[in-house]
Amino acid sequence: MNDAPPPPDRTDDELATLDITVLLRYGLTAESGPRRTALMGDGAAAAAVVLDRLGTEPRSVAFLADTVRAGGLARALELPEPLPRREAADLVREWLRAGAELVGGIAADDTAATWLRAVATVIELKQLTRARRQGT
Repeated sequence: MNDAPPPPDRTDDELATLDITVLLRYGLTAESGPRRTALMGDGAAAAAVVLDRLGTEPRSVAFLADTVRAGGLARALELPEPLPRREAADLVREWLRAGAELVGGIAADDTAATWLRAVATVIELKQLTRARRQGT
């Protein structure tokens, strides 16, 4: 009996090509359904792939998620450096701007914070998996 998980639907390279900004624009304020599922599934995985490739630590994304939850997307957009490393900060600023432009209120802010927390979790899992592979 094989207990291995099924192969992923998309590779990291495929995920890295997704337009995360578009997924945020259409998914943050969407009701439960395909748009929200795409954002929380492939969108979170894609963001994690991109940020991981830029050397982003999961705790930095988790901190940003807490900031969004506490102050909202608009407040997080005012941060001079939402993530360490310029390339990651510029990218995330684009994502924050896409969400802030929606004027989705507290519900959109909470969804964005939840999404960012999911991104942080996926980055952490990727790093743990990589460390285990290198350790064997």
